[in-house]
Amino acid sequence: MPTLATTLTLSAPTDVRRTLSPLRRGPRDPAFQQTVDSALWRTTRVASGAATVRVRQVGPCEVEAAAWGDGADEALASVPAMLGDLDDCADFDPPHGPVRDAHRRLAHVRIGRTGLVLEALVPAVLEQRVITQTAHDAWRYLLLRHGEPAPGPAPQGMRVPPSARGWAQVPVWDFHRAGVDPQRARTVVAAAQVAGRLEEAVGREPGEVHRRLLAVPGVGAWTVAETVQRAIGDPDAVSVGDYHLPGQVGWALAGEKVDDDGMLALLEPYRGHRYRAIRYLLLSGLGRVPRRGPRLAVEDHRTR
Repeated sequence: MPTLATTLTLSAPTDVRRTLSPLRRGPRDPAFQQTVDSALWRTTRVASGAATVRVRQVGPCEVEAAAWGDGADEALASVPAMLGDLDDCADFDPPHGPVRDAHRRLAHVRIGRTGLVLEALVPAVLEQRVITQTAHDAWRYLLLRHGEPAPGPAPQGMRVPPSARGWAQVPVWDFHRAGVDPQRARTVVAAAQVAGRLEEAVGREPGEVHRRLLAVPGVGAWTVAETVQRAIGDPDAVSVGDYHLPGQVGWALAGEKVDDDGMLALLEPYRGHRYRAIRYLLLSGLGRVPRRGPRLAVEDHRTR
């Protein structure tokens, strides 16, 4: 299979691994892997077809990139945006405190954008109301079952996520075997059925993407935020309704756990860049809340 390859010079020093980390759904994600040479491999499905993308950082602003598959040209052209080259943080000037300190240490972590709404939306739906491991297991099962083999010399076992039509045709029993309850399964199918409307909103003002996502039955504020953070690189999208996030932000900024309202109040000084502030706090370890109670129980919907 022909290889498209290039060396990219990014507009600013970039921590490629941490910048891309939100796109990885667990250490065994069939659509995202890291090899021993520190190369990051990612599968995607763009308008022109399936593609495998490989990126490897060779300098603060230098990245080797290669792509394979029918969508290789389009996927390779999207790499700079995926690595945060369109991320504008010139007006981000946090006040003195934890966020400013974390920003100083992690300034090379940027907010990337894939430009692909359904690709970000489906795993976000799978993560609704369950622990992360359960969602990652479901994502892995569904890709191995319904994804296609990654084009090119990708690491063994990598798969390209299904197309919108493919997601819409996943049978209910395979969602069940993946541990996905009927409500989340219906939401995935409903999103796949209007994928064209969702994708055409990319490039418009962020509010339009938000509105179209909220029109999908079963998609709420948390799922919208998790989607637009990755698809359009929204630096202000806060995942309101997250089980852990308010406690993490509260611990980092106030030394105590808070609820959603308390979290939003603490993040108000960073409006316009609230997601950016959250990323810095979590990556720096400042949001690590001491464990004093039981973990959230694993819920197995397959037993219902």
